[in-house]
Order: sequence, then structure tokens, then C-alpha cells
Amino acid sequence: MDSTTQEIKPIAIPGIHERLWGHFQRITQGFDQPKVLEIGAGHGAFTKKLYDAGYDISACDLFPEIFYFDKIECKKADITQALPYEDNSFDIVMAIEVLEHVHDHEVLFREVNRILKKGGLFLASTPNILSLKSRVRFLFSGFYYSFKPLEHERNDGLQHLASLTIDQYRNLGIRYQFPRMDVSFDKRQSTSRYLGFLVPFIWLYCKIKKIDRTVHNRWDYLTGRVLFLSFWKG
Repeated sequence: MDSTTQEIKPIAIPGIHERLWGHFQRITQGFDQPKVLEIGAGHGAFTKKLYDAGYDISACDLFPEIFYFDKIECKKADITQALPYEDNSFDIVMAIEVLEHVHDHEVLFREVNRILKKGGLFLASTPNILSLKSRVRFLFSGFYYSFKPLEHERNDGLQHLASLTIDQYRNLGIRYQFPRMDVSFDKRQSTSRYLGFLVPFIWLYCKIKKIDRTVHNRWDYLTGRVLFLSFWKG
């Protein structure tokens, strides 16, 4: 069956692509015919969505052989090394459920900055380890939401390796010339909402310890399932 008509199933958490698509359309309204790159494109589900909507889209992945959308070339790219694109090549770079799969975010942020044009957007999604559900999971298991013990012999790029916080991502953005970072999320977790009775205790603890509770303890951060991080190049 032709890939323009067949369904290409995403690798990401169910529902992420649909919600990210709406978010993408809202925050990119200021771009006029942008050139877009999807890093870690997987099977090509979101690439196809962008292509069908008329975007000038490119794609790359560590394993391009699993990319099923034959209307676009998927270049082989290791995001812990130099990306196979020229400087200032794109207006928007996307990484859907990719950040948690790599240890070396330094190289990735430096390379994305290099290939983005001035004023460009780096849009990424990643599991929200700050949610109340995630915090309770960590308390009892030692592992955040969407993370589990690693299989140390595996090197297929599919394991969740890096559990960074919003504050750490903001720091990476500032260090690599993305002075502005906006945070949104796909939906609120019902479990985290039910755990909302813990919020006054969290805020009280922050007050006693003189910790700015707004950095990691806003209601959106405590209840959101997957984070949408928007880094804007200066």
C-alpha cells in the first residue's frame, strides 16, 4: 500500500501526536512557509502529518530503515554527534519523545542551535517527571514516571536514559543560546489530580526550606503528563 494512504503508527505514547499537532499549529503561526526538521523521526508518522499539511519537512533518525514514509528521505543521524545539515538550514526543529533517550544533551542542543536560523524554534516533547504521579512512583520505586530499570546490554536507542527536570532543560537552553523556553503539556493526568491533596504540603515545605516553589511546583507541572518544551533561538 502506498505510504501516502496507509496508516503509519507512531512510536510515541498514544495521543501525543494529536495533541502536539494542535500545539504545533498554535505556536508556529508566526512562521511563513517554515523549513522543518524532525529529529528521531521513528516510523515517520508525524513527518507524514507535516508533509500532508504542506510543510517543507525533512527527517532523520539513528535507524532510518524503520522510517516508513517514502515521500521523504530519512537521513541517518546520531544526535550525540554532528547532524548532517548545514548551518542555519531550518526554521523549526522537532524532537518528539527523543530527549529522554540520550545521555548527551550538550551536543544535541549545540547542533540544533547550529542548524536553526535566527529566531528559530526547537520544539520537543518528553515525559513529565515532575508530576505528582511521578513523584509518588519515585518515592516507592526509585524510578520516575515513564522510566524503569535499564537493560544495560541494550543499545537500540529505545530505552529512557535521561530524566531531566524543567530547570535543567532551561539551563541547557540558556547555555546554548535559546534565551526563551516555554512549557506546556499534552493533558492532565487523572492520578496526579487525585494526588492534589499533597500540594499544600509541597508548597509549605518549599516555604520552610526557602525554595522557589514556582520553579518545579506549579499546578501545570504537578499534573501534566507529557511536557511540550519550546526553545526559541536568540
